[in-house]
Amino acid sequence: MIWRFPARLRAWVLMAIVFCVALQSAHALQSAQFQMDFTDARQTPAHWVLTLNPDGSGSFEAEGGNQAGGTGQKMAGIAAGDVHRTIRLSAALTERVFATARAKKFFAYPCESNLKVAFQGTKRFSYTGPEGSTSCEFNYSKDKEIEELQNSLLAVETTILCGARLEKLLQHDRLGLDEELGNLILWVHDGSAQEMGAIQETLTRIASDEEVMDRARRKARWLLTQAR
Repeated sequence: MIWRFPARLRAWVLMAIVFCVALQSAHALQSAQFQMDFTDARQTPAHWVLTLNPDGSGSFEAEGGNQAGGTGQKMAGIAAGDVHRTIRLSAALTERVFATARAKKFFAYPCESNLKVAFQGTKRFSYTGPEGSTSCEFNYSKDKEIEELQNSLLAVETTILCGARLEKLLQHDRLGLDEELGNLILWVHDGSAQEMGAIQETLTRIASDEEVMDRARRKARWLLTQAR
């Protein structure tokens, strides 16, 4: 005997299957994680790790952050110190990070160019997810997408360390905020600082603090417009 399901029941079964598949895909995506690990003994901080989840949440860990890190930019004299904070990056950058991971076989991929180029710091891109745990390490990559991604994440590091210094200046030296904010604006314009949303809370505090000079508050407000 052949059982024939009513059309409405078949439709419900199909919808349930589609829903389950979508739910499983969403769960798999949310369980994924990307990490950039940077090391260069010449820089301060000499080592930091940025971790990112598919929803844009993540963390940044550095010990003894003092200067700009990977950018080599001149920074204000105050030291950021140890930096251990949660962050949230934009949907656009987050999507690019995980799209690059997918395109590059989740970094089970030869990132290193093996060209004789100046040492630029050791970068390791790692991916952990349903597909497994994979990583690649490089000083310089010939792959345009890999290089562009590491440049963007180095620019995020600049923003986060600058935010840490701004917090110290807000607490101990409000007059120093104007110079630091001015530097940050210059780096935003040349692309060496990105993702102002990562320090949005700090910028908001500066912009709303009436004990901070008006010029510095205006700069903080402008930077907040870049976080939207």
